[in-house]
Amino acid sequence: MSGMIPDTAILVFAKAPVAGAVKTRLLPRLGADGAALLHRRLLQQALATAAAAAPSALQLWCAPDDSDPFLRAAAARHGASLHAQQGKDLGERMAHAFAQALRRQGRAIGIGCDCAVLDVQHLQDAAAALVAGADAVFAPAEDGGYVLVGLARPVPEIFSGIAWGGPGVMADTRRRLRAAGLRWHELATLWDVDRPGDHQRLLQSGLLDALPEPD
Repeated sequence: MSGMIPDTAILVFAKAPVAGAVKTRLLPRLGADGAALLHRRLLQQALATAAAAAPSALQLWCAPDDSDPFLRAAAARHGASLHAQQGKDLGERMAHAFAQALRRQGRAIGIGCDCAVLDVQHLQDAAAALVAGADAVFAPAEDGGYVLVGLARPVPEIFSGIAWGGPGVMADTRRRLRAAGLRWHELATLWDVDRPGDHQRLLQSGLLDALPEPD
């Protein structure tokens, strides 16, 4: 695969859509099955968006492993290679995935599947920042984390010792970037769909109707 952003891998990180194990903060609002359905729809959109950006490689990094039938079918549908996440926390898993991808590609961009407003332009802008000389690029999230991270080389220290899921993820990451003397670029701040208020915002935005229905 080659296209609009060559020599770049896009890594999509996703959990298996097991009812009761995904979108847990939305369980009181949607129930286990409803939360799992939303997760599947967001995952399908993330993969479709990544594929539309036409990277040189598209990878789906799965947790807890790569055996889930839905993940396997989704990867095949969008031309993504399938990989099992490795590491005891999110930081280790991302560091491992980026290290593997950057062995074969000059740049790598990682996204999750919680951000309904992430589009192809964001991915293209991230790749352009790396081509222009940034060591790293981020799309911060309104909740204090980030929805996209791109690297021009492995930088495992930015993934270590982070309180994942908390409000200080991006701030802690900036401190590590400064300490390492790295140059980074930040895109516009976006929002995730994690909490009941986010789901209500998704409904009001009309974006929910645009999400693909899982097969």
